[in-house]
Amino acid sequence: MSQDKQNKLWGGRFTESTDAFVQAFTASVNFDQRLAPYDIQGSIAHAKMLTHVGILTEQECLQITDGLADILESIQTGEFNWSVELEDVHMNIEAALTERIGVAGKKLHTGRSRNDQVATDIRLFLRDQLALVLAELSRLQEGLVGLAEQHTDTIMPGFTHLQVAQPVTFGHHLMAWFEMLKRDAERFADCAKRVNVMPLGSAALAGTSYPIDRLMTAELLGFSRPSANSLDGVSDRDFAIEFCAASALLMTHLSRFSEEIVLWTSAQFNFIHLPDAFCTGSSIMPQKKNPDVPELVRGKTGRVNGHLVSLLTLMKSQPLAYNKDNQEDKEPLFDTVDTVLGSLRAFADMVPNIEPVKASMLTAAKQGFSTATDLADYLVGKGIAFRDAHEVVGLAVRLGTETNRDLSELSLKELQGFSAEISDDVFSVLTLEGSVAARDHIGGTAPNQVRLAVKDAKAFLAKTR
Repeated sequence: MSQDKQNKLWGGRFTESTDAFVQAFTASVNFDQRLAPYDIQGSIAHAKMLTHVGILTEQECLQITDGLADILESIQTGEFNWSVELEDVHMNIEAALTERIGVAGKKLHTGRSRNDQVATDIRLFLRDQLALVLAELSRLQEGLVGLAEQHTDTIMPGFTHLQVAQPVTFGHHLMAWFEMLKRDAERFADCAKRVNVMPLGSAALAGTSYPIDRLMTAELLGFSRPSANSLDGVSDRDFAIEFCAASALLMTHLSRFSEEIVLWTSAQFNFIHLPDAFCTGSSIMPQKKNPDVPELVRGKTGRVNGHLVSLLTLMKSQPLAYNKDNQEDKEPLFDTVDTVLGSLRAFADMVPNIEPVKASMLTAAKQGFSTATDLADYLVGKGIAFRDAHEVVGLAVRLGTETNRDLSELSLKELQGFSAEISDDVFSVLTLEGSVAARDHIGGTAPNQVRLAVKDAKAFLAKTR
């Protein structure tokens, strides 16, 4: 028997050693060793449960738990020797445990399989990462709310088709991003409920004949319940796909936000200043200050979207139960977690330090006839049908365009040439401040409504802490 075959914990069935290339090709230890703390956590709970039902002795359980604690310490200090020959994180830890404590280490795998073991490890890992994601999301939301509160009266243009549409406040615009992130937070929190289900005890696919106590193991590991079906328990990756789907939506929101930041920092807009700490310069153009952080987050969105498609494609043709394909679930998931956490951290650090250039925002809001809708609404208030009012305002805008003047700069006589219903009170309607203040309803851009939205947002964040 070859040395390679002897090293395999499953080698009894085989008469030939694994081809060296196949061994390296099929091994996952180079990336799944990240699951080691969770693998050990699950193994300790499993050992305690096996002791409770009489499969292990108290002494064996103590040997196992002490041995696993020593292995965890050696992993954390970088002293653990990972072996590709042992394929994955589970076999590496089990082999090390057996080497340290002998026969008791070989008994640990009683009543379980690597199939339910890895499914449990991934859920434990993702449960922790979801808590971190939600914490960073909350920090970013707090930054947005704080900035919005400072700028409830700061006027800027609102856009459709990237054309000036109507004046809004900077605070109102920021609170739109808060609402997007609020939905993201709700999706991640909902995902966490389905992550927190324990597959351990499903064994390879059919459960086990040993008298295990799955409720006890679930309680020890902090799961809400054991999985209800062993076939589904070992093969389900919905929770990982769901996390990646929520992540793709979050990154889409951050990408849209990034696009606006990139536009706003340009000389053509000059709406905001970003701190130097979140920008870089050019190797050839000394005047450049590039918004690299939002640009990079915008780019990383495609990466996360790709991971979602990868996992969906991975699972679409798999029969029940576990298949080797599932080994490919970890790298996309791990990278999604890292990308989302990094992007959120960057934004949470950056957003509170954004400085609006109020003068540029105000000047831009005065362009493009942003109060045209207000003039139409004014005429409706005088009893004119909206479609007729729309035509009247269109004619007034044409005159303003031809003479390079805003509606507020046209004379009363000129405006009355388009409608006799217009009187001198129209000019209070045509101011940016009047336009913004007039939208004083739930969800409107009036400063009063923005302040109420900020108050509600603070209450929501307080409840989620």
